[in-house]
Amino acid sequence: MNKTVINNYNKVSLTLLYLPALLLLSIVFFLYRQDALSIESYVHIQKHCFFFLNSKLSQYPNIQYNLTQFGDALIFLSFLTIFIVYAPKIWEAIVPASLTSALLCSSFKALFTIPRPAAVFDNKTFVIIGKTLSGRNSLPSGHSITIFVVLTILLFAFMPKKLTYKIIWCSAIIIIGLILAFTRVGVGAHYPLDVIIGSILGYIAGVVGIFISQKYNLWTWIKHKNYYLVAILILIVCIIILINKILNENLVIFYLSLMSLITSLYIITRIYVKK
Repeated sequence: MNKTVINNYNKVSLTLLYLPALLLLSIVFFLYRQDALSIESYVHIQKHCFFFLNSKLSQYPNIQYNLTQFGDALIFLSFLTIFIVYAPKIWEAIVPASLTSALLCSSFKALFTIPRPAAVFDNKTFVIIGKTLSGRNSLPSGHSITIFVVLTILLFAFMPKKLTYKIIWCSAIIIIGLILAFTRVGVGAHYPLDVIIGSILGYIAGVVGIFISQKYNLWTWIKHKNYYLVAILILIVCIIILINKILNENLVIFYLSLMSLITSLYIITRIYVKK
């Protein structure tokens, strides 16, 4: 499996960033044409779309709240911990991709300081699921970035060879990503453009992470069994944090994530002990 991932990642180049760059420029041009480059206008032009999507998506509050947790790196990455053993190249890409996404996310939030919906609109006029977020850090959606970082890394890791399968695979990943990302509108935490821009930035960070992992051998130590103890300790910490989350919020997704972590911990520990 790891060889397949390596071969697929070798085909990844920075030319894959042309399309997302074009999409970002298109959004800027759209905002310019709508005279919506100011904070007030940015919020105003999305008001009706936000209320419409929020009202429709929030009809399934439990589903929305569980799915939106995939934007939490701890939750989403817990399902990938098994790849530490079977496809460590994925994790060699995840590390730089995560660092890149953190830099992009913090920079954009600090630059634009867009107030979240709960800080602008009457909270009684739309649905808020979970914690009410009212800071000036709406753009971009950090959850959307995380979702598309992970999905982009998986997208290229298991890219099929046949064109037909490639189209199906890419379409499925994009659809799943958008469904997960738009839960941020469903729970009342972000505007639609926050989610779209966050998704694009997540893709960019994912491609950059893959490229860095191919260009520089900074995280190849991940595949060596001698360093499995580090993974074991990190997994134990993550399990403790997740148990605390379960005690505070009894969500199905947390139990699934916990099962994944425990399974990976067992497999990695067994291999480490036998080495």
